[in-house]
Amino acid sequence: MTSMSPARHWTVRSRGELLALRMPLRALVVLAILALLLLAVSAISLGTGTYGVALDQVWETLRGVTISRAIDNVVWEFRFPRTLVAALAGAMMALSGAALQNVTRNSLADPSLVGVSQGAALAVVTLTVLFPDLVMTWRPWAAFLGSILVALVIRGLSRTHNGGSAIRFILMGIGLSAFISSITSALLTYGEIDRAMSALNWLAGSINAANWNDVCTLLIWGAVLLPMLLVISRSMSALRFGEAAATGLGVRVAAVRNIELAVAVGCAAIATSVVGPLGFVGLIAPHSARRLAPSGMGLHLLLVALTGALLVMVADLIGRAAFAPIQLPAGVITALIGVPVFVILLVRSRPSNPS
Repeated sequence: MTSMSPARHWTVRSRGELLALRMPLRALVVLAILALLLLAVSAISLGTGTYGVALDQVWETLRGVTISRAIDNVVWEFRFPRTLVAALAGAMMALSGAALQNVTRNSLADPSLVGVSQGAALAVVTLTVLFPDLVMTWRPWAAFLGSILVALVIRGLSRTHNGGSAIRFILMGIGLSAFISSITSALLTYGEIDRAMSALNWLAGSINAANWNDVCTLLIWGAVLLPMLLVISRSMSALRFGEAAATGLGVRVAAVRNIELAVAVGCAAIATSVVGPLGFVGLIAPHSARRLAPSGMGLHLLLVALTGALLVMVADLIGRAAFAPIQLPAGVITALIGVPVFVILLVRSRPSNPS
């Protein structure tokens, strides 16, 4: 049973009202628009490249109609997995940023800014340069371990006698990121040239070499991590009001924060292990989703995921088409967009001087 409330909300009730959801109509409309935009960009991405494919040919190929063997190979073996990987990696990086911002109560938290992505990058580069035979098997697990270690170190160092400090979390993350990046640079400098070049290409956030194995990796982990966030979304909403208020509402604050941190690290680590660091996606997507349509935490997470997916897909499309035949990595495009956004957010968060 569904109904429209006067305050422009869509209310869904099950029989007996065992389940009742009240969702802002604007957020639902924006969610549908983002989904349509995602489909449109996907179609353009599948048809764009050195070997041009018309949209009607893309549709027929996806339906299973073989127009030519060349088009089949281009769409199914190269562009389709690349498009899916861009969407999935973008969604996971965006969700990681949203979870980090909630758990730290800091709107500037981002996996690429506070060292989480750098921890994953160092672990993967270490495998690539020193143990290349283990990369394909252990890359996701090494990335997760590197990310979780960095996250735990930053959280421990940012603790004060009065609890966690948002500004200390950011500063510790930036400092540790610089330290980790220096170690990564040393590995790239003194490692064998072919292994270093492979790692360097991956570090740029390139989706050029995406394949169906990468799609499966992201799908499996995404199917595990996203539901975990949705399950604790009500508790995440309570944490917005502070630890004391959340405790008063019956939230197990420590447990929820640990789950949030683990999911945030997991999303960033898996996405980074597949496509490399994607800078500022976790910063831009949550803010964009919040401005497009304020909503409850559960719906906000879905908006964040779609926004992040759209952002990385557009970045990959621009990098592929704007300077063809030269291809710019998606990570370079997201960084070019993210740095001005980060500066703007810093300026807006600056406290005003009393007159």
